[in-house]
Amino acid sequence: MTQLRTDLETFLPPDRILDRPIDVAAYASDASFYRLVPRAVVRPESIDEIRAIFAYSRKARIPVTFRAAGTSLSGQAITDGLLVDVGHGWRKIEPVDEGRRVRVQPGAIGGRVNRALVPFGARIGPDPASIDACMMGGILSNNSSGMCCGVAQNSYHTLDSLVFVLPSGTVVDTSRPDAARDFERAEPSLAAGLLALRDDVRRQPALVERIRRKYRIKNTIGYSLNAFLDFDTSLEMLRHVLIGSEGTLAFLAEGVLRTVPDLPVKYTGLLLFPHIETAADAVVPLTTAGAAAIELMDRAALRSVEKMPGVPPSIASLGPEAAGILVEFQSPAGTDLSRVHVTASDAAATLDLLEPAEFTSDPLQQARLWKVRKGMFPAVGAVRKRGTSVIFEDIAVPTNVLAPAVLDLQGLFRRHRYEDGIIFGHAKDGNLHFVISQSFNDEAAIRQYEEFTVDLVEMVVTKYDGSLKAEHGTGRNMAPFVEAEWGGPAFEIMARLKTLVDPDGLLNPGVLVNHDPAAHLKDLKSLPEVEEEVDRCIECGFCESLCPSRDLTLTPRQRIVVRRAMQRPGADVAALREAFEYDALETCATDGLCALACPVSIDTGRLTKRLRTSMQSTSARRVGWSTEHVGIRCTPGRCWRNFRRPNGDPTRSCCPRRDRSGAWSRTGMRRVRSPPAPSSMPRLSSARIVRCRLLRASRTRPIHCRRWMRQQSSIC
Repeated sequence: MTQLRTDLETFLPPDRILDRPIDVAAYASDASFYRLVPRAVVRPESIDEIRAIFAYSRKARIPVTFRAAGTSLSGQAITDGLLVDVGHGWRKIEPVDEGRRVRVQPGAIGGRVNRALVPFGARIGPDPASIDACMMGGILSNNSSGMCCGVAQNSYHTLDSLVFVLPSGTVVDTSRPDAARDFERAEPSLAAGLLALRDDVRRQPALVERIRRKYRIKNTIGYSLNAFLDFDTSLEMLRHVLIGSEGTLAFLAEGVLRTVPDLPVKYTGLLLFPHIETAADAVVPLTTAGAAAIELMDRAALRSVEKMPGVPPSIASLGPEAAGILVEFQSPAGTDLSRVHVTASDAAATLDLLEPAEFTSDPLQQARLWKVRKGMFPAVGAVRKRGTSVIFEDIAVPTNVLAPAVLDLQGLFRRHRYEDGIIFGHAKDGNLHFVISQSFNDEAAIRQYEEFTVDLVEMVVTKYDGSLKAEHGTGRNMAPFVEAEWGGPAFEIMARLKTLVDPDGLLNPGVLVNHDPAAHLKDLKSLPEVEEEVDRCIECGFCESLCPSRDLTLTPRQRIVVRRAMQRPGADVAALREAFEYDALETCATDGLCALACPVSIDTGRLTKRLRTSMQSTSARRVGWSTEHVGIRCTPGRCWRNFRRPNGDPTRSCCPRRDRSGAWSRTGMRRVRSPPAPSSMPRLSSARIVRCRLLRASRTRPIHCRRWMRQQSSIC
């Protein structure tokens, strides 16, 4: 037993401390392209245990990182210290005030929160594409938004109240009437420091103007400095600064969000344009007409899905500079659909389209159109080279420079040899996503990524004054460039805020505020080649919410992560293999549910079956093939138990014999003929296998199934 486990067991039960090699390897990755192996993983179930973890962290000087679903894309959910898993437990979902608000804990999955709000005709404001996998802890900590959310309905703007635990151990519930007074008494220096930061911000007119301008578009780079302008009291400022803080300031134990109406009347259409410029010019008219979603797609993005079922055939014949917009209008229940049709048609009539606009209110057709948009990310992931990662990034620029920004980004792809790069995004908000495949297995590949990142920062920050991270959070990926985007005065406020709330710097260090200019090039995740399913996995974690064994042992993503860990230099392969048999193979349901949610359609169950087979001996594989292809079936009421002592004669054999016709003479049984064994299968010597629900037998005597398999008997 390690000293760390001994210390942790003083305040946590042993079964909620995970420190075996397979445990820490399974949690070494999130959905990003970074990897850090934690010293241990713990699963607290109460605020008191969270406070004990903070106290131990300060005493032992061990960094602490909180993790919910681990679907973050910027490396903010991994650590080489103590990883606190709040995805197991902490799943409370409670609609309040007839669905006008909802109380959630960090382990609640966003999609399930929305399903709990269906009876009230409501949903939460943030609508990220990963909502059926990501959890509320990440949605709040990353200030998530989405396709229809915009800026007004993100986590920051829909927050009602928060329960959080500070690194000092202080617990604050902002919903209590006397919360502000209690906070100032419990944390007087922190409260005073927040007020001082507020005053410093407001004394700088240029900084005030910059903050206002930065948050007119989506922006998750750095801390939410707009809180120092939007609120006056120390607690209100801190409550909103914690949104988007990526777990670097406090643990968010519970949140109450104001909900937004779920508009059921939808009118959807795919508009095709001759150039990206004409598509960008359509954003303002469509926004003015009231479109809820405006999804821009460049030609490469459309090309990546043009062979998918349900995709309009006209996409395949588009020119090299064409672009598309998936637009959707949404209205409350009872809205006259003809009015929506007129609105959408009038807006489309003014646009420069390649073909007349066609809209649909049919849910099936709408689902097919949205499948086009949502299939672009996995399309790149499915065809990338083995050993490469998928980089899924997002930037934001003012909408009036959207078209030139797309063209410049395409130019960066060509300059840095990213032939598979595609661009799509939430055009209404100036939010562009791009997907590229990237290897981190050698120095040349890392240098390629470094040069691309430098040029990307120059383009977004210097040329367009945009956001390097619109939705995905700063993480490790863009932490070195926070000052470049915000400027010195704003970055100084952020650094002071971090020191003020977390003076020991032990809460998710290296994330969001990082003074190392090369931090984004460290702890990169190389991907060794293993099996076909493993090599296709992008480790996004979408599969985990459907896995039956997720609360027992490992999830599909973790099974793949461990398989990769076995191939890494310095891995304790013997320990990993020993634990892998039960944690990964024996407890996998092999039901294929993971493939339903996987962006690249990986069925981890099939991999598990193949690995199970590879671990069997030659004789066991002979038996397995034989019982699948040669056997006896029993008719109802005539199973082996009924024939054991026919007519009360205990000496009569229960083993059937074959007559001249080739059929089994035993009444109620028949021979099962199957194709011959493959040539690769070792030859069986005169094997005749009897199979029923409770028996597998040789030609001469019955043998109990489990005993037979255990002994791996030879068959003759």
